[in-house]
This record gives sequence, structure tokens and C-alpha cells, in this order.
Amino acid sequence: MIATVFAVDVKTQLPAAPRYRPAVFMIVCLAMALTALTTAPACAQPGGAGQFGDPAGEVDGEAPLTPTPFDRQGMWVWYIGSSDGGSVPRILARARAAGVGTVYVKSGDGGDYWSQFSSGLIAALHRGGLDVCAWQFVYGERPAAEARVGAAAVRRGADCLAIDAESAYEGRYAAADRYVRALRARIGAEFPLSLAGFPYVDYHPAFPYSVFFGPEGAGANQPQMYWKAIGTSVRGVYEHTYLFNRLWGRPVYPVGQTYEDPGPRQLLGFRRYAASYGGLPPSWWSWQETSARGWSALGAPADPVRRYRPPVSQPLLKRGSRGDLVVWAQEHLVGAGARLPVSGYFGPRTYAAVRAFQLSRGLLPTGTIEDSTWSPLLQNEPLRPRWSSRRARTRGGAVVSRALPASRPASASLPAKAYEIDPGPAP
Repeated sequence: MIATVFAVDVKTQLPAAPRYRPAVFMIVCLAMALTALTTAPACAQPGGAGQFGDPAGEVDGEAPLTPTPFDRQGMWVWYIGSSDGGSVPRILARARAAGVGTVYVKSGDGGDYWSQFSSGLIAALHRGGLDVCAWQFVYGERPAAEARVGAAAVRRGADCLAIDAESAYEGRYAAADRYVRALRARIGAEFPLSLAGFPYVDYHPAFPYSVFFGPEGAGANQPQMYWKAIGTSVRGVYEHTYLFNRLWGRPVYPVGQTYEDPGPRQLLGFRRYAASYGGLPPSWWSWQETSARGWSALGAPADPVRRYRPPVSQPLLKRGSRGDLVVWAQEHLVGAGARLPVSGYFGPRTYAAVRAFQLSRGLLPTGTIEDSTWSPLLQNEPLRPRWSSRRARTRGGAVVSRALPASRPASASLPAKAYEIDPGPAP
């Protein structure tokens, strides 16, 4: 009965398999030979002390958020039929033994829905005590169709939805804007939504993080911190990832790797660093590539790393900086009252706007954005640009709103500095 109900639709799934395959890339600024947990911090430009979530679940001093399926240790499933043979009883037993409370099952690829994410599968996993999240790989070529696919998984009973957007979305601000607007219109503003993308924000200046994490966007951040595939250490991937990802103001739930069989010591180390960086539980890629010893490591006790205090630096932005982090800063400056184009380039006008903001807050007017400026700046609601096109609207023969063409910041044309994770197609 289970094999019949939950059989994988091979015709639907095989043509558009995502990027997730093991590959070790040469990474700028990171030594390829680092494998120990005690490596030096990843190279990135700091800007002073900052804040991050603590083990009690507070973020920047705010009250803990309502628990979501992201708050349980998770495991990602590409093909349900390749995960313990698709047997729900075996999946439930394996999850229970490993302390896994949420499974992320692929539900779509681009504009194509995957039939394996069915209401029957969801109900069976729910009966076994698991939360079930859908995840879809998106490209930005058909954002409205991608939004419909995401909403379809929610209608079937998904507890949350994870957006896997990577290199195909670089520079696609209009597509990201259209996708997020269409998706939220279908699933509601409060439904648990995450972005699972590249972890090193500074490597991808044209990626529209500011759209995916902007107003009405994803409420959770699940960076793919595959340290072994990247070629760094567990400590290195945490320090580089968190330096930039804290600025989005979304709780960070690390995604670690069990593929390539990193070994129990590194898997346990990843969980221990997660405990040190605020205590939010990790999830893992992927079920079908996890070894027996890997499963055992997921269920073992994991305390914070002893005598380790995570760096609390914030990125430094100054004249000449460019990329989506500048877009994010400019959107907050406009939200604070500045008259400023959102270009993604830190030029004279941004410099003047930063100085004016600093003077208004009693800060030293350096014209640079470092920790003392980031904190008050991020308290302002950011501008939400309309990057996607809009048709003219009329009412009673009168024009209510004019047509708007698609647009994007000038920084959207910047190339990636490097790919810490292989963006190529799966074999």
C-alpha cells in the first residue's frame, strides 16, 4: 500500500534534477586544506561588534519567536523512493532514533510540481510525529509558475516551505520580486517560509537576498553550509556565513552536509557550533546520502563548543562597496527618510546619506556603515522597491496607477566573486 501510494513519478522528476552533488571548489580567501574544527576565522571584512540569537531563542534582545518546523532538527529528502526505500515506517524509525523532527521533501523544480509530495505522504509522516516541509528549486525563468508550485505544496498540507534559489537567480531582481509577491499572495503573510541559498553572501553581490529577505519575504534563513564541499572547516564555515547573514534580520538555521560522509566528529562539531551560535537546530543534506555512522552522530548529545565565543563582527560598508548588502543598506536609509536611489553602489550620495543618518542618531559621522551604525539603521523598516513590472490600472476610465517596466539595481550585473558550492547541474 505504501509503495503504491508514495511511488516516485520518475517522468516528472528526472528531467530537472537540481545542483546538489558533491564537488570541492577552489575558494577565494579560504585555505583548501582546513579540516580541523579549530581553524582560524574565515577572511571577511569586519566592522565591529554585533548581536545574534542566543540559546534562549532571543534575537537582538527581542522576545523568542513562536516555534516553527524550522526549530526541530531536520533532514532533506531529494527522492523519497531513495530514502529508506520510501518506507514510511522505516523513515519514522530512522528519524526518531536520530532526533530528527522535520523532514524537507522536494515538491517542485521550477514550474513543475513533483508528485512525490502528496497529501497521503504528509498525513502518514504527521501521524508518526514529524513535521513535513516542502522545498522547491527555483530558477527565475517562470516566477509566477514557481509561485503556483510552492502554493500547491502548501495546499497539500506542508508545514513550511523552503525556497532553494541559487546561481540561476543571480541578477534576477524582477523575477525574485514577482515570485515573492505571487507566493505570499497565495500562502499568506504568516506561513513559515525560508530561503535555502548560498551561505557566503559576499561571494554573490548580484543575488537578490534583499528581495527574498525583504518585507513579506522569507522569515527564516537556511544557508547551505557544506563545509567539506566548500573546502573549509566547520568553524570556518560558521564564522564566514554568520558574519554576513545576521544582517538580514532572520533567524539562521544552518544546513549541514552528510553527503561525502564527513564523519561523526565533524557532524557532531557542526551541531556543537550550531549550539554556540544561538542554539537554533541544523538540518542536513541529505537523507539518501547519510551513512549509518552519520545517522548515529545526529542523535548523539551536542553541547556548545567549550571556551569558544563566536565572533560578533558586522560587515563594513564604505565608499566603493557594491552589491546586495549595499542595496539592503540603501533600502534602510530610504526607510529612515533619506532621498536616495537604490543602486547597490556606495557612492557620494550614499556617503552623504549615511553621514546625515549618523548625525541624526548622535553617532560619529564617519560616512561608513559599521556596527555602531548597522544597529540603529536596521531598526528602520526598509523600502520595498517594485522591481517587477506592473500594468497600468484604471478605474472608471481614469488611470489609477501607471505601468512600470521591470527594473533592477545597477549592482545586479556584477559577477559572482566565487562559487563556494558547485552551481552546476547534477550528473
